[in-house]
Amino acid sequence: MNKILFSAVSKKFVMALAGLFLLLFLPVHLGINLMLLKSDPEPFNTAAHFMATFPLVKVVEILLILAILVHVTYGITLQILNWCSRPVGYAVRNKSDTSAFSRFMIWTGGSVLIFLVIHFFNFYFIKLGIVEGDPENFYAVAQQLFVIPSYAILYWICFLILGFHLYHALQSAFQTLGLSNEFWKPVIRVISLIYAIVIPLGFAIIPFVILLFK
Repeated sequence: MNKILFSAVSKKFVMALAGLFLLLFLPVHLGINLMLLKSDPEPFNTAAHFMATFPLVKVVEILLILAILVHVTYGITLQILNWCSRPVGYAVRNKSDTSAFSRFMIWTGGSVLIFLVIHFFNFYFIKLGIVEGDPENFYAVAQQLFVIPSYAILYWICFLILGFHLYHALQSAFQTLGLSNEFWKPVIRVISLIYAIVIPLGFAIIPFVILLFK
């Protein structure tokens, strides 16, 4: 039993570190994507080319992919362990035991993962040569996708879901790493709320502007 508990705690700790690493990358990704709002494609394509070719960035790219795999794998594993530990649902759920955000983390995370696969298919796989497209003109690729209403709506929905996922994920990660206490908990909650609103909103603005004004 102790071995199982230690294994679960270790997985949660590693998952939290991987999640925080991914959260550090999102503002960088947003900063680059905001260049799509420029009428000149050169800044975005230059930034995309740099991200695809600079050696240090390529190392970070590998770490990001590993972080995604670890975060997803451990997240699914921990959820299965949690389900197995409670094979029979409670007749009356104690709402203080867990928040709605916590209960639906596996589903919001799964939705984000589905979008991530689509995103890889539309961009990263082009860079790898798996999917047809011009890796030197991702500006045109993004512009063509965002003028498709169904894709823009899917994009908005996924980032709305991501916002809910981020709000709980940040708080959970700090708590798992032992960085949350009664003093810092309200501060972390506010930071999590701001991050969970600003980052998804920043991404969501891009297809909105392109779809309606370009």
